[in-house]
Amino acid sequence: MSNLKVRKPAVAGSFYPAEKQKLAALVDFLLQTAPMLSKSGRLKILIVPHAGLEYSGSVAAAGFKQLTNQKLTKIILLGASHQAAFDFAALPEEDYWETPLGKVAIDKALLAKLAFSNSIPSAAAHAHEHSLEIELPFLQRVLSNFKIAPILLGQTNEKTRKTLAEKIAAAEDNQTLLVVSSDLSHYPPAEIAQKVDQQTLTAILRGQPEEFKKTLASIENAGYPSLVTAACGQDAIESALWTAQKLNLKEIEIIKYAHSGEIIGEKNQVVGYGAVGFWQTENKSQDEFEKEALQIARKALEAHLSGQPIPFQNLNQEKPRSPKLFQKLGAFVTLHKNGHLRGCIGEFEPKEPLYRVIQKMAIAAAEEDPRFPKVLLEELKDIKIEISVLSPLKKIDDWRKIRLGKDGVVIQMGNHAGTFLPQVATETGWSLEEFLSQLCVQKAGLPPHSYRSPQVNLFTFQVQILAE
Repeated sequence: MSNLKVRKPAVAGSFYPAEKQKLAALVDFLLQTAPMLSKSGRLKILIVPHAGLEYSGSVAAAGFKQLTNQKLTKIILLGASHQAAFDFAALPEEDYWETPLGKVAIDKALLAKLAFSNSIPSAAAHAHEHSLEIELPFLQRVLSNFKIAPILLGQTNEKTRKTLAEKIAAAEDNQTLLVVSSDLSHYPPAEIAQKVDQQTLTAILRGQPEEFKKTLASIENAGYPSLVTAACGQDAIESALWTAQKLNLKEIEIIKYAHSGEIIGEKNQVVGYGAVGFWQTENKSQDEFEKEALQIARKALEAHLSGQPIPFQNLNQEKPRSPKLFQKLGAFVTLHKNGHLRGCIGEFEPKEPLYRVIQKMAIAAAEEDPRFPKVLLEELKDIKIEISVLSPLKKIDDWRKIRLGKDGVVIQMGNHAGTFLPQVATETGWSLEEFLSQLCVQKAGLPPHSYRSPQVNLFTFQVQILAE
């Protein structure tokens, strides 16, 4: 035990009380007086502020109050550095982090899953940083048995932030929570802080990382007096939004907002604080539809590859149960083997019900994608199925209206046509221009900038992703 490394608290006595009893009493009071939202889903991402407890403690407590009765054992703490300059994602080197309330173990196994080329263990990066430490007392009072994986972002590039999001999403399970530490506007007058923070929070609620970045750039270039930043943890929030996209988290809600002027009375220069939750909703009918659709795809593949009749072909047989499976909706079926693409085929405007489209596209993805050899029956055990259920196509008159990561796109010009599903943008990290250029070249066989031509037809669609 004596050889274990412990990070001692850096801001006890300044950001929060250094005495155990005083700290416990203060945190408990803040939690007891915080609101509890009525939510049916599971909280997966929590954004909370990190100022001293006398300033932002009530807002942070409102966020952590939502963890009540949740069985969480793994907490990923993500923030942006305020004290040290570096260009990577800093991981801890210690075995424990300590506050006056006791030691919290570092989850080495979880950190190993989160590690990538630009994540580097660095005790120095974490040594004097307050933004992750300040969240620990709340976690210690609201959870009983948990470990932490603290990650601090320096001046990182987008690739680092997106790669981290991919790692977090891949490591996610029902006992894991991502806690993101960030304050909002810094030092404008109160009325400007409220205006700016509303814009920032609205951008977060929309769940689109690219839109979030553009919103903050617009705010910070607007010339608001005394505004230093719209969100000091911008990079951490951005990475969280990429994570939310990967996890398909659509239920995003502001838990509480305040600024320092409301707490201490000084309103000429304030700091904004927001607590925001991302929930994984539990919709029973939706879950049943997803489960049945994926079963239909897999059973169709199993039957076809083993030479057996495809289910539901005989009118006297039992039919699917979910009403949506009888709607005439297009769908793509994507096959992955050991994490790598193994086939993808889709149909946009079918004349048959969705369950038949899923069956046909599953078989086509296994046998007709020209990029891959035919799938063999013995491969099925290693293959994961993803179904993208498509909305009707909508023609647009301006490529700039495309919502990156949310809209799928069909491009058509003469005899040339191609499509990208919306998740292609999320998976590649392309800008809108890159996304459309690659669509022209890879899928339609057109020059890269053809999407700008007045002769081109552009259509958008949205997808509902169902995945094993």
